[in-house]
Amino acid sequence: MDPYLAFRSISPTTLADVLPAGQVLSASIRPLWSGMPRVAGPAFTVRCGPGDNLMLHAAIYRAPAGTVIVVEGGDDEFALAGGNVCAVAHRRQIAGLVLDGSVRDIAEIRGLRFPVFARGVVPIAGSKRLIGALNTPVRCGRVDIQPRDAIVADEEGIVVVPHAALEATRQAAQAKLLKESTQTLDAWEADHRARIDRILRDNGFTD
Repeated sequence: MDPYLAFRSISPTTLADVLPAGQVLSASIRPLWSGMPRVAGPAFTVRCGPGDNLMLHAAIYRAPAGTVIVVEGGDDEFALAGGNVCAVAHRRQIAGLVLDGSVRDIAEIRGLRFPVFARGVVPIAGSKRLIGALNTPVRCGRVDIQPRDAIVADEEGIVVVPHAALEATRQAAQAKLLKESTQTLDAWEADHRARIDRILRDNGFTD
């Protein structure tokens, strides 16, 4: 069974609650069109040089279907990808792009309904001169990412699940979801109020 499939039904919010700190990408990397579906799949990692997008353009022909292409970009003043690159990636069944950088042709990308998470939109094309790296460790959104780590991304944010922790994280997340599904709001409020009051009291607060 594909170990990544289960993460399509788990929100980044739930995952952030059960993962160690530091597994959530910077909030500046965000979905670039509204209503974007959740993306979940293994990372295919890319490192691009400043102002250059050569390695991402190479990656769309090398990344397996179902993977999430994750790019460490050199800056955000040039576009790492545009409409045609996203159209080819979409046609090749890439699950989506997570870019520490910018894109262009956002109207075309939105029209495709292809999931792209990036820092923003800029009309300037990057060059294609610098050899970077494919499928090696990268740093994207202030998080270190290894090939085959699970990427789970939607409007709530982007979470990285280390490959070695896929099963343990899935079990912890599903246990949390089960508990939440059987807990009434009244029960949650009672537990929450007791916990908040205890924290206040332990820190010297009095009404």
